[in-house]
Amino acid sequence: MKMFASFSQNFKHSLSISPRSSIAAMAFTILAGIGQSQAAPLPKLSVAADPSVKPFAYMDQKSHQMEGFDMDLIRALAPLAGYQVQVLPLDFAGIIPALQSGNVQASASSITITDARKKVIDFSNPYYDSGLQVLVKDGQNGVSSMEDLKGKTVAAVTGSTGYIFTQETLGSDVKLVPYATYAAAFLALTVGNTDAVVGDQPMLANYSTTAGKGKVKVVGPLYHGEQYGIAFNKGSPWVEPTNKALQTLKENGTYAQIYQKWFGVLPPQTPIVQQ
Repeated sequence: MKMFASFSQNFKHSLSISPRSSIAAMAFTILAGIGQSQAAPLPKLSVAADPSVKPFAYMDQKSHQMEGFDMDLIRALAPLAGYQVQVLPLDFAGIIPALQSGNVQASASSITITDARKKVIDFSNPYYDSGLQVLVKDGQNGVSSMEDLKGKTVAAVTGSTGYIFTQETLGSDVKLVPYATYAAAFLALTVGNTDAVVGDQPMLANYSTTAGKGKVKVVGPLYHGEQYGIAFNKGSPWVEPTNKALQTLKENGTYAQIYQKWFGVLPPQTPIVQQ
């Protein structure tokens, strides 16, 4: 009987709590949960970038931060895709191995989308149309195409599409020398250690109009039309959110603003030569 009396008293006490108090308590609990969810920081992805591929990525000497078209793009789309980025400078030759090993989760570094690369890493949708060209010393009038490089020494970045294309196109007809970065390849050309550099048109054009102005020039047509994509580990869950974020940036005008900031005009309308 004592147990029943105790239960009856507790039951009556619970009934005495007003509905408004119950609803207020419930609302407080729900809002507290939402607040905690909103305050949770976004996951941070390690994003590799080659600091020698200006204007896409480079180390700013004043801010000591990686800057460039790719850097602005990845920083703009990251929060829309649901993550933060920690940019890690890394020579191009080391980027794909780092993605394969899981040492980095992504890379925004003007990486060309190829079937061979898609076997070992994943890509976002394309965000930039590019191609390959030839860079020679200013005053070199004997080179106007890939064919003219036969019998010469040619520099290209290790593992780049420029290196692979030159190897496949000219084979043993050239002495192909790999360099870890564009900066090293450009230096080799200016000091006379190589006759030409084969590489991505935007990087060659940028160098020829900035640090290399008056020293080098871009020659010939645009070869091997290609597209850049943001690279991820194979099977990464971040590819689809990145694609949606990239589409949002194109639709709301942010992509155009970033492009205008770094290139000023549309990509050059040089005819693409497919080989």
